[in-house]
Amino acid sequence: MATQTFDDLEPMTDGIEPIAVEEREDRIERARELMAANGLDAIYLDAGSSLLYFTGVKWARSERMTAAVIPALGRIAYVCPAFEEPRLLSMLTLGDDVRVWQEHESPYHLVAGILNDRGIASGTVGMEETVRFFLFDGIRKEASDARFAGADPVVIACRAIKSAAEIALMQRAMDITCEAFKACLARLEAGITPREFRANNVAAHEALGVRGGTAAQFGENTAYPHGRDDETPLAEGDVVLMDGGCTVEGYHSDISRTIVFGEPTERQRDVWNLEHQAQAAAFAAAQVGAPCEAVDAAARRVITDAGFGPDYEVPGLPHRTGHGIGLDCHECTHLVRGNQTPLAPGMCFSNEPTIAIYGEFGVRLEDCMVITESGPRFFTQPSPSIGQPFA
Repeated sequence: MATQTFDDLEPMTDGIEPIAVEEREDRIERARELMAANGLDAIYLDAGSSLLYFTGVKWARSERMTAAVIPALGRIAYVCPAFEEPRLLSMLTLGDDVRVWQEHESPYHLVAGILNDRGIASGTVGMEETVRFFLFDGIRKEASDARFAGADPVVIACRAIKSAAEIALMQRAMDITCEAFKACLARLEAGITPREFRANNVAAHEALGVRGGTAAQFGENTAYPHGRDDETPLAEGDVVLMDGGCTVEGYHSDISRTIVFGEPTERQRDVWNLEHQAQAAAFAAAQVGAPCEAVDAAARRVITDAGFGPDYEVPGLPHRTGHGIGLDCHECTHLVRGNQTPLAPGMCFSNEPTIAIYGEFGVRLEDCMVITESGPRFFTQPSPSIGQPFA
């Protein structure tokens, strides 16, 4: 079966406002305030989403260091391979101190040089949470007088609270993925394979002007939260679970829908309705000041009270209720037992309790939400019923 065409869809990218340079400058100033409060003299950012968050530089990771050092006092500085310097310079909107290394030279020496030049050679450097060990190891050997610590109190504290501009980009991404999902479900037919369904979803997102996609599971495979390697074609009565998203200016959407291809059985309806109740309970619990773990507990209570579980046992809810979302599809902080971080305005999460029943099927309903001063708000409205995946 060939990938479907989506000539009926039009791009939804008009009017998108990228993150302004002024907002990135404010982020760096906020980071410096947090550095001072947490005893850090600088933070080191590896290529990836945190580098993008603070500097606007979008750079794929490789074995070659491309990074930034943001000191608590003084100018930001960058390190990159010499042959990449022109490309990096074309991206810079903050700072112009770029230090380059040839293939036979040490980038770690350059990082140590930045610390020395900023007067913090014996200071404390915070390492952003996803810095790869070989980079950290090389830096600590070269900058032997420095002390090192995690930069979570700075980086996570900044990134966890989304600005109005970030929320607007996420809203656009969510809206686009909803339209892509609707278009793909409208083209659902017996005999289609999960691979073909995924290809259709990629094509639908492309028609809407972005890069995106979805995981797709049919029948018994829906009981496995991330599926199995099985391309069994869709048949009447199968549960269909799709889970995916796209990015807009780097910001993610993440949505799941579960339906039945054909007429649902009473068992399928009952489990779907229970999942719907669990998602609603999580939403109701997501109030300003409540600990993150309370949201997970509320959803899990609905499921265990119905006789599933307990805890992470299957049949039941085998994973946390939600994850943070932003420049990474999964980012801190998470809605999980033991996380006592209080919910605050600007935090964004997925809300996706799952009911997994091995040997039968699974149901996951996922909509993301932002915490506001007056409580949670969904980016996308939850499914009204098993036969109506979109409100």
